[in-house]
Amino acid sequence: MNQKGNFIVFEGIDGSGKSTQIHYLIEHLRKENVPCYATMEPTDSPIGSVIHNIMTGRIKTDNKVIAALFAADRLDHLLNEVNGLAAKVENGTTVISDRYYFSSYAYHAVDMPMDWVIQANEQSAQILRPTVNIFIDVDPDTALERIAKNRFERELFEKRSRLIQVRENYLKAFDKLKDIENIVCIDGNQTPEQIADQVWAAVYPFIQGTKGEL
Repeated sequence: MNQKGNFIVFEGIDGSGKSTQIHYLIEHLRKENVPCYATMEPTDSPIGSVIHNIMTGRIKTDNKVIAALFAADRLDHLLNEVNGLAAKVENGTTVISDRYYFSSYAYHAVDMPMDWVIQANEQSAQILRPTVNIFIDVDPDTALERIAKNRFERELFEKRSRLIQVRENYLKAFDKLKDIENIVCIDGNQTPEQIADQVWAAVYPFIQGTKGEL
């Protein structure tokens, strides 16, 4: 029987440097011969495409509809027959995701009660809970500077006041769920290399027994 893989999730406000850290982590995992797969949310599924159009302002809808679409996209991400994450982890692949349900708790709770959002994502939590949630904690002003350099268009939440609220919601959600979630907070204002070293230190204990054969 195959050893189950791990599910490693990166969280943080927009511009926190998650993509860079996922790249570093994949390099580490491959050097250790750990089968791995990187993904992100929202996905590029039909549901995810609707979400992207909402986030860039092309479609207008109610905030609860947005939250429900994210929850539906997440369930499809876990369960779809082509590349569902739950099956990948069950079959021994370590999955690294750029965002998961803590992103919904943080972002959507800006406009609605956090408990409502948590309940909307309960099925995803039951199907696949992260081995570890890695939160890259960066100052919102620094994040906005990075966004301005790297993006041609702003998304719905990419304003200073909202990013401040989102960061506060992350911390509230972590405190609320600290007894059932494995959460590692890392200072995102360090150099990318320093952050990557701390990410690896947090992840390495979980990958023993998941290495493939050379």
